[in-house]
Amino acid sequence: MFLGDNLLPYLVLALGAALVFGNGMALVRPPKEAKENELARAPVGRSAVMIGIGLVAAIWALASLVTG
Repeated sequence: MFLGDNLLPYLVLALGAALVFGNGMALVRPPKEAKENELARAPVGRSAVMIGIGLVAAIWALASLVTG
């Protein structure tokens, strides 16, 4: 197999890190100009929930990779 038995933890780590980074950047740097039918800023509540989910997934994947 490509990455052996660690493929799933690596994928979960990548997904979790992408959730944290992407939503964090959406909160820190909103677009300069909002186009028509776009939000001027990312919803803080939804972004915080997604950051939390991504953080839990990334930590879980790291723990699985370190212990396993």
